[in-house]
This record gives sequence, C-alpha cells and structure tokens, in this order.
Amino acid sequence: MDASQSNAPKSATLTIGDESWELPILNGTIGPDVIDIAKLYGQTGKFTYDPGFTSTASCESQITYIDGDEGVLLYRGYPIEQLAESDFLETCYLLLYGELPTAAQKADFDYRVTRHTMVHEQMSRFFHGFRRDAHPMSVLVASVGALSAFYHDSTDISDPQQRMIASIRMIAKIPTLAAMAYKYSIGQPFVYPKNDLDYASNFLRMCFSVPCEEYKVNPILSRAIDRIFILHADHEQNASTSTVRLAGSSGANPFACIAAGIACLWGPAHGGANEAALKMLGEIGSVDRIPEFINRAKDKNDPFRLMGFGHRVYKNYDPRAKIMQRTCHEVLGELGIKDDPLLDIAIELERIALQDEYFVERKLYPNIDFYSGITLRALGFPTSMFTVLFALARTVGWIGQWKEMIEDPSQRIGRPRQLYTGATQRDYVPIARRK
Repeated sequence: MDASQSNAPKSATLTIGDESWELPILNGTIGPDVIDIAKLYGQTGKFTYDPGFTSTASCESQITYIDGDEGVLLYRGYPIEQLAESDFLETCYLLLYGELPTAAQKADFDYRVTRHTMVHEQMSRFFHGFRRDAHPMSVLVASVGALSAFYHDSTDISDPQQRMIASIRMIAKIPTLAAMAYKYSIGQPFVYPKNDLDYASNFLRMCFSVPCEEYKVNPILSRAIDRIFILHADHEQNASTSTVRLAGSSGANPFACIAAGIACLWGPAHGGANEAALKMLGEIGSVDRIPEFINRAKDKNDPFRLMGFGHRVYKNYDPRAKIMQRTCHEVLGELGIKDDPLLDIAIELERIALQDEYFVERKLYPNIDFYSGITLRALGFPTSMFTVLFALARTVGWIGQWKEMIEDPSQRIGRPRQLYTGATQRDYVPIARRK
C-alpha cells in the first residue's frame, strides 16, 4: 500500500494481484494521517486483521490527543502539565464542553454538580445486599449500573438536555458511590456529601470522616487527590473508553455504559497497574536488592517484570508521571513520611532504570502508576480502592467520549469483524450414529 506524501488531498492505493483500489487518507489536526477503510469490504470483499485494534481508528474525536513518541498528552488541546494546576471540575467542564469556562460558567457548573452529589436514599439499602467482604470495584460496577433504575428520567439519549443531566449526575454521584463502596467494605456508616466543600475535599470527607468526630480536610491532601483526578480524567481510546463507546453505540443508557467501562477498567492490565507497581516495590523490599531485580527483569526466562515502567502508548516519559512524582513528595512531606521504604526503592529504581542501557534502548520509562500507588497509600486508601479512584476520575472522560459519540452522525453500532479459523461447514450426525 503506497500513500502519497504531498499536502494535497491524499489517497492510498491498495493492490491485490491485478486489481487496485484507491482508499481516502484522512487528516487530523495533529497526529498521523489515517487511511479510511470504511468501504474496504464493500469494494474488495476483504477486511483487515488488527488484534487489539492498535492500528485502527475506531472513531473521530476532538477530546484527547496523545503523542507517545514525544510524551505529550492534551485535553482539548491543553497540555496536561498546565491543566494539572487547575481544578478537577474545570477540567470536567473542558472535557464536556470543549472550552475552558468563564468565571460565571465555572460557578454555574460547580453549583450544578454539587447539587447532584446525593444519591437516592434507597441506594443505601441496595448496598446492604452485598457481602460484607465484597471488593469495592464489584460494588461500584453494580451500583453505577443500578443508577438507571433510580434515575430513568434522564436516559433518553436522543434528548440533548437529558444527555447533559445524565452527564452531570454521573460526575456528581460517582464520588458518593465510591465513598459508599469504601465505607461498606470497612464496616463504617455512610457519610453524606456536604455542599460547602469542593469536589476533592468532599470525597475525602465522605471516605475518612466518622459521625463521632469532627473531620477537617487537609488542603494539601485535597489538592493532591484533585490533581490525581485530573491526570486520570481521560486518555484517548483505551480499553475502558472503547468499551463505553461500544456499549453506547447500541443505544444503551449512559449509566449502563459507564458501568461497562468500570468493569473493563477493573482488569489488572488496565486500571490495576498502580496496585501491581506497589506490590512489586514491596516484593523488592529494600534498596540494596534493586540490582537483583533489575537483572531478573532483563532475564527473558524469569517471569518477574518491572511494573510501572513502559506504556502501551508512551514511548517516551509519561508526562503524567512527572506531575505524579511531585505530588507524591508533597503528600509524604505534609504527612511527615520522610523515610518511606517504598518511596526510597521507587526513586532509586527510577534512577537506575533511566541510566541502564537495557531500559533506555527499550524506552521503558516510569509511567503514572509508578508513583500513584505510593501516593494513594499515603493518603490512607487500601489497595482495593486504587482502581475505584481511577474509575471515579475517568468517569468524566467516559461521559465526554460517550456524549461525543452520540452526537456524531457518522457513528454506527460497533461490529468488529474476525478472521475465522474454525471448522468449515459439516453435517450434523445424530448421537446414536457417532463413533
């Protein structure tokens, strides 16, 4: 397949045997050109084979852009390094509406989200149907899916107003549900949200306050969790986002689509990576054992792998990792944790890996999961809650992607094809005649 290199409208020529076909080449505002194969099967009787869809654009989007080679992450064109200095609800507004809000728009958006943070009181009874030791992610998947039973007045996806109401409700209620899942897992009473607190402070209070004591939110810790939410808010067409879009393409209600995304995120290869990185640091145990584990990571016959290094998309330093590293130090400093053995291991492991030819050649740089697990542990969250917090943050990205997909007239119900390698047609033999 040969593509023209000119800046004029381009096409690619596909030649199979003696036949050739012209395929359009689409140009994004930034990033690589894309060969349009939408009519490939109709024209040629053939389709492409792309396991994991790593070379296939499933949609057109204006939300998030990643340049993995340069280590760039943009939300609506804004670098993540700059947005990390804003606040999460401002980032939510940007992802949903496409532009940064004015002061009046931000105040109105904050008000609307804050006034939707409570969940229907019958939801608390729903929680009591789970086993006491249920994993918080299983509880979150079920409770988010159940929202459609409690808020079915905003599930007409053909109505723009109802789509926005559902979006606001989802962003507002996911911290409440996440905190309820945590409280249920540790046997403590649910804590109602407070409308005079910001988004991150409200979540920390719902997680860590108890009725018998006054709870004062530490602004540095609140700022840290807010920044973590911003860094995880969206990440282009990853597995969970693609799941939300695929579910949404059928016309399913938004709460069910988000529940599907949460279920996908639960996988250890996706949302569980920070927990795996923390477990790896614990397995290493001390700084003086790092060389041993570095050597094990290089041994292709050893099952040990360095978790928190490398990324499916980033072939350079994950831009979120630098922000997460700084945030980690701020949290540990505020809490007076000067000699955290896991942080000592993490810093030394990063230093060695960034200088080692083996890792440099393979571009195995630290990613966001390398530091986020340590930070969340310092904030007081058990490892079972790490992916829950990821889901909380990513909900706005899922909602933005879902909303964009619904409003895109070119979108159709998802229907991937397959390369069939099973049996050819054969005749059924009654069981009495089978040998």
